[in-house]
Amino acid sequence: MTEQVSREPFRSRRGRLMAMVMAGVSLVLFVVLAVLVSGVDEGGWVVADRVMMAVIGVGLALVLWRWAAIRAVPDDSGITVQNLIGQRHIRWDEIRDVTFDEGDPWVSLHLNDTETVAVMAIQRADGPSSRGEAERLAHLVADSRRS
Repeated sequence: MTEQVSREPFRSRRGRLMAMVMAGVSLVLFVVLAVLVSGVDEGGWVVADRVMMAVIGVGLALVLWRWAAIRAVPDDSGITVQNLIGQRHIRWDEIRDVTFDEGDPWVSLHLNDTETVAVMAIQRADGPSSRGEAERLAHLVADSRRS
């Protein structure tokens, strides 16, 4: 009897943590800077400059928060890959190969139509656990071919 491979979502651990921490830091830093910069009385920044500083901090925090949301969610029919930009559902039978070559920043899915899709949820930055996650994804693909 073969053991069932876990279908828990793939998420980067270190990348997600770093993105969330930096989102908080940028938000606080830019808002504090917007409040503390010298005012109009001293020939410094005007209100619009302060507002723009806060808006830049919020924008940067939103981009970093988006990075923290990167994931790949397997299900019975395939895997939904949520990268920094865009989301895509890929059926198991569309996947030809899963690679995580030395030096690659993340796992790649090679599809039957010769397209390659990055799975940013499995990142080399996570260290040795990233190799295990890549193998789990490869096992999920292999198991889908047996059924």
